[in-house]
Amino acid sequence: MKTQGMTAEVFLTAFKTMQKREQNIFLSKIVKDSRLREDLIDIAIAENRAKDKGRLFREFLKDSGE
Repeated sequence: MKTQGMTAEVFLTAFKTMQKREQNIFLSKIVKDSRLREDLIDIAIAENRAKDKGRLFREFLKDSGE
């Protein structure tokens, strides 16, 4: 595993071992931080759209009337 991913793994492991109440408190603090909240929303959207079929930019422009 790369060094970059090791810290994330440690945090994830620690989070998973927390009691549910502590997990909720932790997640609430993340959601209250506007920058982190926006990052989470962006990640969720990207994950949701990851399997969507792409289309050419020219087709998009044609369909949008540009």
